[in-house]
Order: sequence, then C-alpha cells, then structure tokens
Amino acid sequence: MLEKITTHQSEEDVRNRSIFIYIDGKLVPREKATVNVYDSGFMLGDGIWEGLRLLDGSWIFLDEHLDRLLEAALAIDLDIVMDKEGLIEALEITRQKNKMFTDAHARLMVTRGVKIKPFQHPSLSQSGPTMVIIMEHSKVLSQRAIRLATVPHIRGLPMSQDPKLNSHSKLNCVLACIAAEKAGADEALMLDVNGFVNTTNACNFFIVRNDEVWTSTGDYCMNGITRRKVIDICRLNGIPTFEKNFSLVETYSADEAFITGTFGAQTQVSEIDGRVIGNGKLGPITQKIQGLYKDLIGSDKVR
Repeated sequence: MLEKITTHQSEEDVRNRSIFIYIDGKLVPREKATVNVYDSGFMLGDGIWEGLRLLDGSWIFLDEHLDRLLEAALAIDLDIVMDKEGLIEALEITRQKNKMFTDAHARLMVTRGVKIKPFQHPSLSQSGPTMVIIMEHSKVLSQRAIRLATVPHIRGLPMSQDPKLNSHSKLNCVLACIAAEKAGADEALMLDVNGFVNTTNACNFFIVRNDEVWTSTGDYCMNGITRRKVIDICRLNGIPTFEKNFSLVETYSADEAFITGTFGAQTQVSEIDGRVIGNGKLGPITQKIQGLYKDLIGSDKVR
C-alpha cells in the first residue's frame, strides 16, 4: 500500500511537547491546556478559526487573515471582544513565550464560549467568547505530490452552511477525507452543488490546461487567502487565469494540478481517481507559480 500523506505534514519537533498555549489571556503548558466541556465549540462546533504561518519573524499575510476572522465573527454574530490590534498582541505574547521566530504555525480559535446548559441556543453562552491559540514549531516537509479521490460529499449552499466560512463545524470535510482515504487517496476532491469541481477537504484546487490556470468560481469554496494570492500573481505575471465552472472530465485531462493553503503554499497533485495528471511530475506552470509566490512572501515580510 502506498504511504498516505497530507498537505499539513510537518517535520517532527520535540519542542512541541513543551509549548505554551494561549487560553483567554493566559499562557498554559500544553499538558494543562483544557477548555470547559460546556464550551460551545466543543459542544456544537460553534466557532471560527484562522491558521497562520510564521517565517523569519513575520506572520505571512497577517492583515488578510485577521480581517477574514473578524468578518467571519460578524457573519455568525460572535462578539470576539477584541480588535485586530488585540489579536496581534495575543499572537505576539504567545510567540515570545514559545521563543518562536520562523517555521511555526498558529491556529487561532474563537468560540461563542461556555454555555450554562448543554443545549443549542446561543443565548445560553453568557460568559463571553473562548479564545485559544495553539502555536507549534512546524516546518513543511519536502513537498511530495498528493493523490486525490472524488467523494460524494459536496460543498453546499451558503444558506445551509456557507463554505466560505472557516468555522469549527468541519464534519462534512472530515467525512470527505475519510472517504478519500478509504479509496486509497491522500485527500478528497469535492464537487459543488451543480457537480462542478470545487475544492479539496482542506485546500483550494487548481488545474492547468494549455498553459491556462483554472480554479472554481469561488461560490462554494473556502475563501482561501493563498488561493487569492495565486490568482493575483498569475494575472500580474501574464499567466491566463480563470475562475470558472469545469468538470471532472476536464480535470482528468489537465496538464497539471495543484492545491493551495496557508501551510503548504502550493502542492502538486499527481493523481485523481487513479488517473495520472499530465506526466505525474511537477509541471512548469506550477513550478513558476511556486517561485512567484515565494517572491511575494519575501516582499510581504519586509513591508
């Protein structure tokens, strides 16, 4: 059996055994970091989160990530009780406590807080939000291509659960990932409500056909910051790029395919549903985008 990989694999780092975790303004050793079983995030998945990558002392695209978090909080009527400056300060004190400078990843999570009774109604969360920051030493492994399998789980309509939200309610994506693993793949390729290719269970998805870069319309996928950066750098550098509907048939015959995310940046997809994409090797367009993205990250850090 082929070894399964994911887009979030990182090098093992023993320092992560002794990290401090931010919980509501306090820094707690990892082994003592807990949340209340009545917390709305644990009980109902009622919360939002952001993943951030630290390189050379800077959080990459920090403003965009925090703007997205605050927008999501507004969308679900969650009062974070903290502005952007407060969020940056919480990240900074956590970073300093853990003595991190580069190759780190932070997961910033905010829930509606502890409930007075174990039921759904949001009015039962009366003590204010719960905020947790898990910050780990996390260096990306040498990139290897991943294999995708199309699954029956779809990205739904915004009136059911808007797929643009980075919410704690991830069961649909977890089930998609399980289905893909049972099919012998690494991650899932998910379609939208109309049957068009959309996204993976964890990342945004792109193909390359005849030197053109295609990705979904964005109507049913996560509002990925790396996705948007890739679209922008392609257009700025003369690579024809389209946000459009396309089918599995067009995907299978693509010359290249890759996925995007905060942690892995751009990762090659070598196989979909047992079909080799292109020649199975890292393609020239994907390689060019990776280089342009590294340049963009460098310019973001020096601003």
